[in-house]
Amino acid sequence: MADAGDPTGPGSGSGPDDGDDRDARRRARLAGGRARRPALRSRYGRYAGGPDPLAPPVDLAEALDAIGEDVMAGYSPEHAMREFLRRGGRDQTGLDDLARRVAEKRRELLDKHGLDGTMAEVKELLDQAVLAERGQLARDVDLDDGDRALREMQLANLPASPAAAVSELGSYDWKSGEAREKFDQIKDLLGRELLDQRFAGMKQALENATDEDRQRVDEMLQDLNGLLEKRRLGEDTPEDFAEFMDRHGEFFPEDPQDIDELMDALAQRAAAAQRMRNSMTAEQRAELDALASQAFGSPELMQSLSQLDDHLRSLRPGEDWGGSEDFEGQEGLGLGDGTGVLQDLADLDDLAEQLSQSYGGARMDDVDIEALERQLGQQAGVDARTLAELERALADTGYLKRSSDGQLTLSPKAMRQLGKSLLKDVAQRMSGRQGARDLRQAGAAGERSGASREWAFGDTEPWDVTRTVTNAVVRTAGEGRDTSRGVRLEIGDVEVHETEARTQAAVALLVDTSFSMAMANRWVPMKRTALALHQLISTRFRGDALQLIGFGRAAQTMQIEELTALDARWDKGTNLHHGLLLANRHFRKHPNAQPVLLIVTDGEPTSHLEPDGEVFFSYPPHPLTVAWSVRELDNAMRLGAQTTFFRLGDDPGLGRFLQQLADRVDGTVVSPELDDLGAAVVGSYLGGRGGSGPAGFSDWYGGRGTWFGG
Repeated sequence: MADAGDPTGPGSGSGPDDGDDRDARRRARLAGGRARRPALRSRYGRYAGGPDPLAPPVDLAEALDAIGEDVMAGYSPEHAMREFLRRGGRDQTGLDDLARRVAEKRRELLDKHGLDGTMAEVKELLDQAVLAERGQLARDVDLDDGDRALREMQLANLPASPAAAVSELGSYDWKSGEAREKFDQIKDLLGRELLDQRFAGMKQALENATDEDRQRVDEMLQDLNGLLEKRRLGEDTPEDFAEFMDRHGEFFPEDPQDIDELMDALAQRAAAAQRMRNSMTAEQRAELDALASQAFGSPELMQSLSQLDDHLRSLRPGEDWGGSEDFEGQEGLGLGDGTGVLQDLADLDDLAEQLSQSYGGARMDDVDIEALERQLGQQAGVDARTLAELERALADTGYLKRSSDGQLTLSPKAMRQLGKSLLKDVAQRMSGRQGARDLRQAGAAGERSGASREWAFGDTEPWDVTRTVTNAVVRTAGEGRDTSRGVRLEIGDVEVHETEARTQAAVALLVDTSFSMAMANRWVPMKRTALALHQLISTRFRGDALQLIGFGRAAQTMQIEELTALDARWDKGTNLHHGLLLANRHFRKHPNAQPVLLIVTDGEPTSHLEPDGEVFFSYPPHPLTVAWSVRELDNAMRLGAQTTFFRLGDDPGLGRFLQQLADRVDGTVVSPELDDLGAAVVGSYLGGRGGSGPAGFSDWYGGRGTWFGG
């Protein structure tokens, strides 16, 4: 029996040292009677009480960036999270790599092993017995010549089949003591192999077993079949199980705690033994069946094992009793070792399904970490635990939330984090650009907004003393220190008052959501741009009013969550007219703000709204569609809008058209690369709202601190 917590047991796939230690303990227990439990020992090993408390925290930022990218590409958050767990991160092994290693281990087992190990061992013992007997016959001068010739003829004409040869020699009167010993070892080997198929480690534990040991095995099988028969009839009690384990517990190193655990362990190994038999050729099965009756010289053993298999099939029909494998290797497996390999293969198959996470409701907690470590080593277990911790952390920290219908969605917290990451990327791309004044003083001369933020290097705003002292008190108390004697301020405690610029802006970001945007892989950069701008305005320029407008065949206003989750649309049409109508309505709602109009598109307008509200579509663009679009653009100019067009693609016709529109309203056309779209839009917004520009923004964000308050 294994110590408490020892994973060794049927099909455990333990290493050689574990197996030797287990078998030594079992032999000692068999020699010592019914004593089940060894003396308690102190053992030291790796930490196994859950996640490693000294492990570094999981990198949620990388995971969230990857998930957000997939969500903006049109995937669900659930799918996006599964994809990240599948791919892994920069320094994190993913499920795909673990699944690949599982598949490689499976192929290795099949390519390495064959199923003729027991037959090869029997044949070797048989050849040794015959050779020893022939030597004895040649040396025995007292033997009658006729008897000698008859014996030599019998040995020379043995059947080629080992099973038939063993059967024929069953009644042979051996002259050589060594030959008789070798022949008896065949029967002993077969008995131990057949038992090892059902009870892992029996082959080694019963080596050189006495008749008394074999009798105790027979008694265990009889009692086990009796217990299982009671369970089949529904008549077993916990006392029956306790009595059985008290008598025979040394045969079960997995230390089952009830009859169900006992049946699970036995059924898994018995089913693996059956799959091994199914994997053999018809000739191999026939040979083993013929030899089985010779096991221990006791036909009753086969009868007891057959009865055990019948009980387990009846009580655990869900096990795989009918499968088979195609072994192609040269390293022969004995019956017991082969059954262990079949159990390893079953483990690997289960792990492959668990790691695929392809079934409904899949979770990382479904992965059997112990089985993974058993098959691939401790590092694989560490990798899987890290992925499980990452999955839990995404939910526990509030980045992902589960809706009423069970689907995962990105939380507002996740949206803010994604926006910060995107805005940081924008700032890095804008770093070094010149032509606009420094923003470190931006807003300093304006009114206080009522909000505060953590101080960053270069800030000149006044301290928020109340918030600063409160932060110091809370931090000191959280560290378990006495605050009655005062607190010491640290730089991280300091917060400053935020101020708003005197000029406020009403910003309309129009993004093309037409068929061509999806076809040309411009969908995700468009969403990233919108999210970065939204993050900037909602954190730094809170007095500005941002309206997000998507325009495809028709236009609509959207919240940032709607836009980032928007699936690619395949309806043809670019309704700039409708988008401008919604933008001008937004500007009229904020008459005291500076209108800023930002239009991201990759095509000329091909649809417009009719007076009755119906959408008109025509390609090539109809003159009426162009006229209605130009009219609304003129209205935006009369409202004072500063307009910038962002042309995507390299269509020269679109370039000429947009330049004409920009010249008409004293606007600008920018033709950024997709990777630079966010930087171009943010820079244009900062310049268009009056008193800011891209150089100052990147200087603030990229060099002197978190400009928009963390």
